[in-house]
Amino acid sequence: MSSRDARIAKLFIAEAQKDIERYLRRTIHCLQLLSEEEIWWRPNAASNSAGNLVLHLSGNIRQWIISGLGGAPDVRTREDEFSARGQFSRRALVTRLNQTVREGSRVLQRLPPQTLTRQYRIQGFRVTGLAAVAHVYFHFSHHAGQIIYLTKLKRARDLRLTKLPASAEKRGGGPKKKGLGSRRS
Repeated sequence: MSSRDARIAKLFIAEAQKDIERYLRRTIHCLQLLSEEEIWWRPNAASNSAGNLVLHLSGNIRQWIISGLGGAPDVRTREDEFSARGQFSRRALVTRLNQTVREGSRVLQRLPPQTLTRQYRIQGFRVTGLAAVAHVYFHFSHHAGQIIYLTKLKRARDLRLTKLPASAEKRGGGPKKKGLGSRRS
């Protein structure tokens, strides 16, 4: 692997870690806003609770990063992540997710750049190390978004999780354009 490729690999891993940490903070913020009962609330039988999603995120990181790339034994029982119905407190969920993300982060920091080009068998799939990291990164943001949505349903308010940079007009960069970008979504 060239030094340029190694730098790109390290940058990719660092960006993935940064985004996982950002979504971890948002997920924990949401759990803090929900009551113990609301953490396990399901909008319907086909949907998951925030508690189930936290267990699922922890299991996914453990299987794909800690075990799949890091070599630890794969002890995941995926079905248990979805069948849980309130057995874990908010504190236990936050602790589990924090510890799992921290452990996954340590594995990612130790990986040599060429790990991203190697082939692995994870959860029955044949993937490269890059695909495994990308899977966890996107998977985490997907389910964090569901937890955010569940929290908004229960709180009926903007959670103020996104802060956009100042507009060009505020920075003195010219007039603000009218159109699709001028409304808050």
